[in-house]
Amino acid sequence: MRIFYAAHDQGNHQYDSLTWYNNLYLPLCDIADEVIRFQYDLYNIAMHQDFVRVVNEQMIGKEKSRIEFELLKQIKFHHKQKPIDVFFSYFSSAYCSRELIEEIKGMGIITINWFCNASYQFYLIRDLAPAYDFCLVPEKFMMESYKKIGANPIYCQEAANPKIYKFLDLPYKNEVSFVGGRYADRYTYIKAIYDAKFKLKVWGENWRKEEGRVRHLLRYGYHLMGKGNYLPNKILCGFADDDQMIDAFNTSKINLGFSMCGETHLSSNPVKQVRLRDFEVPMSGGFYLTEYNEELKEFFEEDEEIVFFKDKEECLDKIKYYLNHDMLREKIRMSGYIRAQRDHTWQKRLGTVFNMIKNRQIA
Repeated sequence: MRIFYAAHDQGNHQYDSLTWYNNLYLPLCDIADEVIRFQYDLYNIAMHQDFVRVVNEQMIGKEKSRIEFELLKQIKFHHKQKPIDVFFSYFSSAYCSRELIEEIKGMGIITINWFCNASYQFYLIRDLAPAYDFCLVPEKFMMESYKKIGANPIYCQEAANPKIYKFLDLPYKNEVSFVGGRYADRYTYIKAIYDAKFKLKVWGENWRKEEGRVRHLLRYGYHLMGKGNYLPNKILCGFADDDQMIDAFNTSKINLGFSMCGETHLSSNPVKQVRLRDFEVPMSGGFYLTEYNEELKEFFEEDEEIVFFKDKEECLDKIKYYLNHDMLREKIRMSGYIRAQRDHTWQKRLGTVFNMIKNRQIA
């Protein structure tokens, strides 16, 4: 199988992040005969793909035409040398038009698109999805939405690459840690954990780790606005690169996870979804305490492989309980690690998808 691969490497606003390179590109290399990367820096469009925001509109228009030109040129070049079997992308409607995907299909190439966050950003993929032969969808509850617009979805849950997310067997440095951005109701949980005097470290975007004069001016400004919702810099570690993140998973007695999407916790219909972190932490051998998510229960045994909480009080209670029960905590984290290694690798997920497509066993 020869794949032409087009996707941004980053999973956040940190340019040197390799989230999708590690979790999509490298596993595809493990299961395919050859994977050809699209030679184009997609970071800019990935970080500004939300066309609803007026500030992104002009940039998307210019970047989209450049992407389409380069993509078609490179695919034609490689397809002429030796036939390409699959075009695999992580695109939204900001990247290219339906007509371009149809043109690629016209060359006899199977087109597959991966997209996550459709749970609350379905509008970003709505126009483009029907053009693909197959759409890989990690949110089970969104399958019908794809079908209604004429797309052909395959349920493909997220996973982790065991060649990247490794059990390092390091000594513990932290009682509790969280790696992820500040949004939804995450601050209220983190503040409650800090106030409860647990030894806590936090990595990620928007936690306001400012230094010196800037820090004090911002804190004063927040105070005037009645928003004294900051955390001490001693627990805030800024961005975690890929190595730092895996180190945190290995050296924290308890790793936190959250399921809420965007700011949907403020609505009458809050949305939760399974995330990369739900597999990366167990794959790294970390004990995982995460917000309750019914769909995630299909992938791990509750209280045997990972542990759930449903509110702040339960979160605090379980942190205290598992910090005081080392043997049980270690047993759960090792069970989660074994389960992740056995069932939740990207190599297995994507291999299953390609076998389904090959045998036309699409539900």
